[in-house]
Formats: sequence, C-alpha cells, structure tokens
Amino acid sequence: MSTEDGETPPSATFVHCTSVYVKNIDERIKILVLVETLREVFAEYGNVVDVIAKKSIKRRGQAFVVYDSIDSAQNAIDELQAFEIFGKQMHLDFAKTRSDVTVLKEEGEQGLEQHKRHRLAEKERKQAIEAANAESVKRPATETLAERSAKTAKPAQPAGVVPDEYLPPNKVLFLRELPEDYGKDGLTVIFSRFPGFKELRLVPGRKGIAFVEYADEEGAIAAKEATAGMTLGDKAIRVTYQRQ
Repeated sequence: MSTEDGETPPSATFVHCTSVYVKNIDERIKILVLVETLREVFAEYGNVVDVIAKKSIKRRGQAFVVYDSIDSAQNAIDELQAFEIFGKQMHLDFAKTRSDVTVLKEEGEQGLEQHKRHRLAEKERKQAIEAANAESVKRPATETLAERSAKTAKPAQPAGVVPDEYLPPNKVLFLRELPEDYGKDGLTVIFSRFPGFKELRLVPGRKGIAFVEYADEEGAIAAKEATAGMTLGDKAIRVTYQRQ
C-alpha cells in the first residue's frame, strides 16, 4: 500500500493519465481490505502498479489505482463505472495528476523531487486562499484601538488576496529589496545557475526590484527555494513568483 500524496479533489479538472480516481466507497472499510479488494478488481484490466488509499477523514471513501498505461486506465473506467463494491457503486474518472510512482518511472528521482515541490507549493497556495477567505468572513464589526493602530502602521492584506509568499508557481520570479550595488550582471550570475534560465530584467527607473524568467516552472521553483531570504551585502532579498 502506498502512502504517497495523490490527492484529487472531486471538483478538479481531470486529465488522461495512468491513474484512476475512485470515489463513493464505503468509508467504514479498513484501508488494507480496501487496497487488496481494489487491486484484485482492477487487475482484470491491466497491470496495477499501485493502489493508494488514506486513513484521514478528508480522504475516506476514495482511492487511486495506478496502471502502467493509459489504455488500461481507460478500460477500467469504461468497464467498472458504477460497479458495486462493499454495497456502493464506484464513481470513476482519470486522476488530476500523475502518481509519484508514475513520475518516478518516467522522470527518475530528480523529476519526482520537482513533482513533490510543485505539489507542496500548490498545497500552500490553497491553504493561503482558505485562510484569507476565512479571515474576511470572521472580520469583526468593531475594532479596538490597538487593531486600528496596527492597521495604520502596516496596511492589511486585502481580503481574499493571496499573500505574495503563497502565489502559485510560474516561470517568472519577482525580486525585491535588492541592494543598489548589485547590477544586472551580478544578479545574472546568481540566477543563471538554475536550469532553464532565460533572462533577468531590471525595471527602468525603479531600484531594488527585478524579474527573472525561466523556461519552465521547475527552474523557477528551484531558484526560489535556493535564493529566498539570501543575503546580498547587508540585505536579505525577497523572492516570490510574479503575480499574474
């Protein structure tokens, strides 16, 4: 039984991959029993590489079955849709993303690490959105003097707006609080070390900020993780994804 994170919310946009998302399963079934049952049922339609099910309350009643080919996954969905196990009809679809097992097989250890970093960044982004929305809902009708003073000293993040630190990954990084004695050449030396580097752009007339573009998100993720909070001169720079 795998413990990898292959979560796919029911509202997700599904894509064709080798993993089948299974839901509407009796939540009382023990994980080991569920995994073995699904493996046996789905093995009729191809080579089952892994079966993923979790104990957490949020993940009960669902699972993932990973095949070694898209054709096998498609056949299973076609033939087992509404098939009844444990007294309930299964609801099947393609999973939103590839499983860790599939990524490891196709891209190796390095690709798997990038896949996990991207998944973690997306999870943090969603948590930030949920927290921002929750804060806007519970905003008090009246504020204390201390609260008003705090807002005056530091403007509050607008309700529902994701903080810069939790923006979703993209190919462009936004650099801030750069020391004035670091020009384009010096910054390029730092950020060109990461895969897929394309260019570093300064903003005419604006000191202390710049943009770095990479060929893909993986390069930007690697650069952000390695340089966020880096000290240049006597300043710790800020590195976030560009807001889109």
